[in-house]
Amino acid sequence: MITGKEIKVLDKNSEYHGVPTSTLMENAGKGVADFITKRLHPKEIIVFCGTGNNGGDGFVAARHLAKNYNLTVFLTGKENEIRSDISKNNFKKLKKSNVKIYDIGSLKLVDKLLTKNNIVIDSMLGIGLAGGLREPYLTLVKKINNAKKTIVSVDVPTGLGCNVAVKPSYTITFHDIKEGMNEKNSGKIKIFDIGIPKKAAEYVGPGELVTYYPIPKEDSHKGDNGRVLVVGGGPYIGAPALSGLAALRTGSDLVFIVTPKKAAKSITSFSPRWITPERLAKETARLSPNLIVRGLTNEEIIVLDDIEIIEDYIPKIDAAVIGPGLGSDKKTKDAIEKVIIKCEENNKKMVIDADAIQVVGKKPGIVKYSQTVITPHAGEFKELTNVKLDNNLEHRKKKVEEWAKKLGVTILLKGPTDVISDGEETELNDVHNQAMTVGGTGDVLAGIVGALLSKGVEPFNAARIGAFLNGAAGNIAFEKKSYGLVATDIIEEIPHVLKKYL
Repeated sequence: MITGKEIKVLDKNSEYHGVPTSTLMENAGKGVADFITKRLHPKEIIVFCGTGNNGGDGFVAARHLAKNYNLTVFLTGKENEIRSDISKNNFKKLKKSNVKIYDIGSLKLVDKLLTKNNIVIDSMLGIGLAGGLREPYLTLVKKINNAKKTIVSVDVPTGLGCNVAVKPSYTITFHDIKEGMNEKNSGKIKIFDIGIPKKAAEYVGPGELVTYYPIPKEDSHKGDNGRVLVVGGGPYIGAPALSGLAALRTGSDLVFIVTPKKAAKSITSFSPRWITPERLAKETARLSPNLIVRGLTNEEIIVLDDIEIIEDYIPKIDAAVIGPGLGSDKKTKDAIEKVIIKCEENNKKMVIDADAIQVVGKKPGIVKYSQTVITPHAGEFKELTNVKLDNNLEHRKKKVEEWAKKLGVTILLKGPTDVISDGEETELNDVHNQAMTVGGTGDVLAGIVGALLSKGVEPFNAARIGAFLNGAAGNIAFEKKSYGLVATDIIEEIPHVLKKYL
């Protein structure tokens, strides 16, 4: 069973993997036509088509059926109200067929048209209907149900989940049964394969970004679109800055970085003294005024004395990125354990990255069944679970699924093929390149995922989007910088990926 949003993801990812929506629509309509021809032996057929893509499926079905049967199409709007280009193109093709076409201006003729036809195809509204049916659909659905004809719904019955809905004899649905469908509300359900590529269902793509990225509202204010806390730094000064800058570029409104004094000075400095390579330092310095940086009590590492300072930030934020550049000092690990517990007590979403993964590995109960994304590579996965992964992808999938379920979190395992799972669903990602092994790319990924969590995206979806967004930005950077790319190059390309797909 699949949700309406996941169908939108599949449609977009199918296009990304080489099968355009126009092909899926053609396959869908032809599948409906073939079923009716082979199973129902119709005499005369009427097809009720909406102005969206569900109606487009109906246009295709009507075109194929019109070759052998007397067929009437009733459009629930006007031709100029058909919304998508592919539906418009299929309507133009339909007009060249031997088909009688009526539109909403002929609503008073519907009862008479229904009387003449023994098969009714419902291709008015698809998935994603919000609220109850509005006119003219409410009237049309009542008339269709009262006609006592053999009704075939396309993908889902119009009004599924509403008080008034089409009551079909059959529903021809595509790829998988849609959420909420059963034999009582959908008749006999037939699943038809419309050619969605296997990879579109198993691997992430732009579909997740398009479907789940929350576009800011026009009347939103500073802070409404995500506030992120980055807890990191110490031996590795650039890491928390990279996570923070990536969070800003992904669309968070505010980013707070709490870090040891030495790291804080360099992040807010225009000097490349603490950060190498020099380009990374210059980019960090150029953007650092957008980061709100707080130096902690110790020059070199995060310690228990810092907990009180960090606690002050937790109520102000929506998500925390914990781990970039921490190092593995025992004092730091003790402090980070307390930070994670405080975030969990305050119901804050978290990204656990880098050295913080060791802390969770020792005490997994501190994140169990929380809104957390853990982002290990294979070595860190062993620190988290005590399981050594081999290079076999199926083995990796199995172990990531197993531990995500056991911990009740989302795990994003980084590797040649990333594995993303919340224990219930699993997806893969191969959108990246070999130059992204450069230091800092994991910090960028953590910042991206933290930003998405701060914007209200659910952990599994944040991890899916994050893996694609990081990889797609990395691929653009690779085209420009080749094997000389650095992590800040990836950060700079994040807005270009957002612009391309949103």
